[in-house]
Amino acid sequence: MPVVLIEKKTPQIAVLTLNRPERLNSLSLQLLTELISAIKVVSDEPEERVVIIRGAGLAFCTGLDLKEAADQTKAHATADLVAKALVAISQTRLVTIAAVHGAAVAGGAGIMSACDYVVAAAKTKIGYPEVRRGLVAGLVMTFLRRQVRERDIRELLLGSELIDAERAREIGLVNRVVADESEAMAEAERFAGLVLQGAPGALLQTKRLIEEFYGRSVTGDIELALKHHMQARTSAEAREGIAAFNEKRTPKWVKQS
Repeated sequence: MPVVLIEKKTPQIAVLTLNRPERLNSLSLQLLTELISAIKVVSDEPEERVVIIRGAGLAFCTGLDLKEAADQTKAHATADLVAKALVAISQTRLVTIAAVHGAAVAGGAGIMSACDYVVAAAKTKIGYPEVRRGLVAGLVMTFLRRQVRERDIRELLLGSELIDAERAREIGLVNRVVADESEAMAEAERFAGLVLQGAPGALLQTKRLIEEFYGRSVTGDIELALKHHMQARTSAEAREGIAAFNEKRTPKWVKQS
């Protein structure tokens, strides 16, 4: 059964649904592989101009599947696929819209942040709890540094507290906050309609120019971030943090020398 669904809303608008509701759409190897493939499929459609990404069930996406991530033999593969998924979303010629509800956490918040436009339901919880699992939010930091102040990055990553949608809007992670999931989709479609009024070539050139205003490219930042992310993924802290999460206990951190 596919865990990323592709729906043609109109000839110019596609909707991708992360479809692992029983696991709150956590990022498994299968989901990441299908998401990358789905982005390519819709990007290769000549008429396609906008893609909306949403989550089935109670949440948008809660980040890495930590049951799968406990298997150290899969650490490099999952990290590499997260990096490729974020690059695929950010570099597609299509305008990307995240319609978020429930929770967008860790890698899920990264997928959200890689999109051009984000609308979130009011009760959505957003955050980066990686350090509480012995991990480093390197890959999602690629987009955080482009969207929020350094002070906010330090608060989000070092405190690792989940924030609500309104706070996320205040600091620049979210464009719009609406009442619920259905209104999030309605707002995503409204913004898609605005995008379609623009010329395709001009929109693509605008996306590329926005990226070029930064000193380094997204792909360059992702490569650097992946190195730091992998150092953490293969550490004793990550093994303990992930095990503690799966066993529903407090991690037993060892003092670093």
